[in-house]
Amino acid sequence: MAGYHVVHRLAIDPAAERRSLVAGLRATPARIPPKYFYDDLGCALYGAICALPEYYPTRTERAIFSACRAEIAQAIGSGGQFVDLGAGDCGKGESWLSVVAAKRYVAVDIAAGAIERGLARLAHALPGVELLGVVTDFTLGLDLRRDLVELPTTFFYPGSSIGNFAPDDALLFLQAIQRHCDVPGSGLLIGVDTIKDKARLDAAYDDSLGVTAAFNRNVLNHVNRVLGSDFAVGAYAHRGFYNEESRRIEMHLEATSTQVVTLDGVPRTFGAGERIHTEYSYKYVPDDFAALLEQAGFRTVRRWQDPRGDFVTFYAA
Repeated sequence: MAGYHVVHRLAIDPAAERRSLVAGLRATPARIPPKYFYDDLGCALYGAICALPEYYPTRTERAIFSACRAEIAQAIGSGGQFVDLGAGDCGKGESWLSVVAAKRYVAVDIAAGAIERGLARLAHALPGVELLGVVTDFTLGLDLRRDLVELPTTFFYPGSSIGNFAPDDALLFLQAIQRHCDVPGSGLLIGVDTIKDKARLDAAYDDSLGVTAAFNRNVLNHVNRVLGSDFAVGAYAHRGFYNEESRRIEMHLEATSTQVVTLDGVPRTFGAGERIHTEYSYKYVPDDFAALLEQAGFRTVRRWQDPRGDFVTFYAA
């Protein structure tokens, strides 16, 4: 693997993970952690979602980066290490590496295959940048001390992924990032989706082509492989909608008829209309999220937003 290195930090107890997944499925309401979305097919489907006309966050964030890249790069500074949280195929992070003259790129993701493919590509495109992949589930706790060097560090968390955390958990996660920013010149570049018209939010998470529905249902394929269970994937309908009171998108899988699923040898009945929760995505008022960053310990907070106000990018230091 000349040109890059990958370390595995997943502290997984497979038996405990299995017990947790089964317990979630037996609970009422049932639930599946969002990390099970991202098998190889799930990663590909997520990439397709980002290109959908209804799914505005990716293209809006890209437009903000395009319009404000020089100003954002000036805020970040140059010559440090760039830590891409949830790097996937490394495509979003790659667009910043030359702009900020990064000496080191650290791609962090639970999907080992995706970051290995991304880093292999970058090794040819950016031979002068030290490339490291860290395979871990940082949603369970962020600790990259073994993998960082004494350089100013930019943490990069784009695409409104922070919305997958409930607000109290988002604060804890932001505090964990802030504690890693002890070298002067370090900070966080993060994307945040804003509160807007319910119809637009509903469409973004329940597209007309059904790609998001396929992405959501595919989690059952992954669960079947992990548990040896027998979910009939086609018997569950995608439900994705904006809950205005809670300020969040909710994604569920709804049984279209009574389903009996065997989980570790024990049957579990899902009644017609019963839902399995798969994801939340919280939306924010920009001032509220700026206050959250300050509460997390960041001293300076800058922001850039599109003219329509659909999305906001923050740099906090």
